[in-house]
Amino acid sequence: MPNQGSRFPKFPAFPRLPSIDAVLGEVDKALKTLAATPVAQRPNPAGRNLAQNHLTDTEKAQVIGLMRVNHVGEICAQALYQAQALASRDPEKKALFEHAAKEEADHLAWTQERLDQLDARPSLLNPFWYGGAFALGFVAGTLGDKVSLGFMAETEKQVEKHLNDHLGRLPAGDQQSRAILEQMRQDEIEHGQTAIEQGANNLPMPVKLAMTAMSKVMTTLAQKI
Repeated sequence: MPNQGSRFPKFPAFPRLPSIDAVLGEVDKALKTLAATPVAQRPNPAGRNLAQNHLTDTEKAQVIGLMRVNHVGEICAQALYQAQALASRDPEKKALFEHAAKEEADHLAWTQERLDQLDARPSLLNPFWYGGAFALGFVAGTLGDKVSLGFMAETEKQVEKHLNDHLGRLPAGDQQSRAILEQMRQDEIEHGQTAIEQGANNLPMPVKLAMTAMSKVMTTLAQKI
């Protein structure tokens, strides 16, 4: 008599849960990202030699909105890549995600510094953005490194497009914000290319469209709140 149990489909193994120490480590990283003053490892691309051009009130409001959105993007990048590193079982891929997170931490520090210069606050919804991005990153990571790298590649592709749009909307005289965004764009292109070279899967179109829709909601709210 055939084994009746063989009729049932085999489900993938439940993803490995992180240790308590790993969870506490991620809580510490979250608190530092959301509450501490970020410190960049690389010099700010805006430097101290770029001219401080006077911005009209309208131009200043425009720059604040754009830089607040970019700051939120870096909050999300910290959560996303830390979660993907946590979920990965491959030491090489884990190191890749952690390296990307460190470079994104520079972006976070630079955008925070620019907001401070403009006497502006970051988004009040940053804890929400961090939590959502961390959840997405961990889910992507549990689906395997190729899917996780595909998520990274598509994220960076969309961020590059978003930065191109912001560079086109900056006031012509705002050399400081422009220098920051141009360096950020270069780093994002490199992250995306690295993910592809490491074997990233091409995500299905519905997933890409959902990511675009979520990004639109985030940028719209972050610019105002």
